[in-house]
Amino acid sequence: MVNRLMISAIRVLVLMAMATFLHAGELKVEPDRTRLYEGEVLTLTVTGSMKLDINLSNLFNLDLSNLPSPDIEKVEPAFEVLAKNQRYSIRTVNNDMVGEITWTYQLAPQRSGKLTIPSLSFKDSTSKPVNIEVVSGNPPDQNVAASRDSFIELSADKAEVYVQEQLTMTIRLFFSGNLVRGELSEPEHPDAIIEPLGKQKEYSRYRDGVRYRVVERRYALFPQQPGELTLPPIRFEGQARDASGKLIFLRDSEQLYTVPVNDVPASYTGDTWLPASALTLDESGLPESLQVETGENLTRNITLRAAGLPAEALPPLPELAPEGLRSYPEAPERKTDITPAGLTSSLSQTRALVPVQSGPLTLPEIRITWWDTTSDSEQVAVIPAKTLQVGGASAQVNASTTPSGTDNDTGATTGTSEPRTSNNDTSNWQWLSLALAALWLATLVLWWRARNGGNTPKSQRAAPDHRESALFEQLIQAARKGSASTPALLVQWANQRFAGKNFRTASEVMAGLNNATLSAELRRLQARLFAPGNDTAEDWDGRALAKALQQVREQRNSVEPQGSELPPLYPDSLSA
Repeated sequence: MVNRLMISAIRVLVLMAMATFLHAGELKVEPDRTRLYEGEVLTLTVTGSMKLDINLSNLFNLDLSNLPSPDIEKVEPAFEVLAKNQRYSIRTVNNDMVGEITWTYQLAPQRSGKLTIPSLSFKDSTSKPVNIEVVSGNPPDQNVAASRDSFIELSADKAEVYVQEQLTMTIRLFFSGNLVRGELSEPEHPDAIIEPLGKQKEYSRYRDGVRYRVVERRYALFPQQPGELTLPPIRFEGQARDASGKLIFLRDSEQLYTVPVNDVPASYTGDTWLPASALTLDESGLPESLQVETGENLTRNITLRAAGLPAEALPPLPELAPEGLRSYPEAPERKTDITPAGLTSSLSQTRALVPVQSGPLTLPEIRITWWDTTSDSEQVAVIPAKTLQVGGASAQVNASTTPSGTDNDTGATTGTSEPRTSNNDTSNWQWLSLALAALWLATLVLWWRARNGGNTPKSQRAAPDHRESALFEQLIQAARKGSASTPALLVQWANQRFAGKNFRTASEVMAGLNNATLSAELRRLQARLFAPGNDTAEDWDGRALAKALQQVREQRNSVEPQGSELPPLYPDSLSA
């Protein structure tokens, strides 16, 4: 019996839900407020009541998509309809079934001023017009601001800027409730480069006792054209649930003030326009004494740092080197970092320097002109000129061949004279000294061979080292072609040629052989391999490197590299 009653009740409810609505009552329109600020969302509730006619013919013909609703499109274009919701309730009035329908609309004002929601119609019922006042701008006091469900605040660190100068913009979105969804636009402009400054921050903040969630985003803007920078409004649209679980619609928009963009000052004398809050030039790598030797491998690193500029805006560092100093630049390194104040950037250039001429060599002064945006004045970053005092082979040879004094001149003033045969005697003594030195050298070589030959099996002494020859041939071919395998082949050949040294890198080989010409040519090859753009494969000439390798092999037939028991008879600088 109970089951039958339940089935009957369910059938009645289904029939009532699928009934045709007939006119019965009036149409009510109620906004949640009649005064709001531009960017806020208005909630409009429309209520209508209808008499229900329940019959079985509706059961299979009802189309839910064609249920009646008010002509809400009349509110356009003064308002934009963001969302719609509807619900039904049924009650009995004087033995008649009456259905009550409630529609809830979220309306966004399209402009400020006095707006009107016109009379809406539903069947034969109409509503009364409703006047709405929309106030432009933000609320004049914090108490009113705190009553809003969401609002945007915009700020910038400068009132005006130069073209290409950094402008830091901060966007803060305040909202209450638990955010369900939201879309916050980003700044954009066709004549500005805009870079986000890291990830957005999320935190809480109280305004007059009301707790808000805050989303903060920061951007660095670089205007590329003089004039005025006017950004489009920043807009937010979202949904949140309040403490009671009610879904509320959030919407706001805010526009940054117009920023004047000044052109490059006419007094600026630099080649590249660099507006920055700070800019420095630093160098490292050179010995403090500036005392070097011919053929010595030097490394000079120059770094340009700027605050308020991206790395791409920094100009290339000048390539200045005097004659007598070979320069092999590596690929420049550019880096941009994000700081609380905006972007900071750096440009680092490393060069390998090899002095090939003795005497003083002056590295020219490096000057970078820039515009200090803090003091609004032109500044110059400078690395002073430096003079290297280069000693080495040329200085030693010149010293040995320079006359030792002015005895002849002095003798002439005192009336004495030297016999002409004295020059011949000196030459004879020189030749005799050279002959004795040659005999001593030959004796030393024979002793060295006898010492090593006694410990080596006869078969090994007689058989040539085919492995070393094959590796050296591969090394020569790679050097002539400028191949990237040259450094690795050099290490393999050196370990084969000088057994027991266990070289691991080409740098260790160069240090062990201590040959200025070979080191300089290998540096040039490495510069081409690791700094593309300075040289190309087409203009590589490896003959000098191949010749240096051959000379090293020939000169080292009986001499071990540095670190062996017997040192070389002559320094490389003199034997080259």
